[in-house]
Amino acid sequence: MATTADFRNGMTFEMEGELWKILEFLHVKPGKGGAFVRTKLRRLSDGAVIEHTFRAGERMEEVRIVARSMQYLYESNGLYYFMDEETYEQHPFSTELLEEVIPYLKENMTVKVLWYEERPLWVEVPQFVELQVEKTEPGVRGDTATGGSKPAVLETGTTVQVPLFVNVGDVLKVDTTTGEYITRV
Repeated sequence: MATTADFRNGMTFEMEGELWKILEFLHVKPGKGGAFVRTKLRRLSDGAVIEHTFRAGERMEEVRIVARSMQYLYESNGLYYFMDEETYEQHPFSTELLEEVIPYLKENMTVKVLWYEERPLWVEVPQFVELQVEKTEPGVRGDTATGGSKPAVLETGTTVQVPLFVNVGDVLKVDTTTGEYITRV
């Protein structure tokens, strides 16, 4: 059992039948009344982020989450196959587990998979990925870096807004947390 005194960023625990990860926390000792801990938590089942306040000394069950480095291999019939880089075992994951990262998954990409009791909970892709432009309107002479934007379809099928000078075949750096274009590579 852990208490609020044991809180640290990244700690995972069980509350109300769900698994939660601490993103941020702050111990507060007001001049009047009891101390408390204000937290920002991520629910591991769906990635929802909430703010929650705990009374000082409140207890919860800490759980052990294991992170494994895995390589994305391919997709077949709605299942995405990954290989554990230590054991070389292949694991199929459903679309529901990967919903947020599918737009950035590229074959042979290494990702981090979080496991709890031999059950995959969450897949983390790198914050920045490099993807090739498959389709976009051609740039027009005189377009500048600050002149506006247009949609571009990347090799994974996702669409991002890019500057007018980006062309088909260009490789772009994309932020996976915001889904935004960063730069041309």
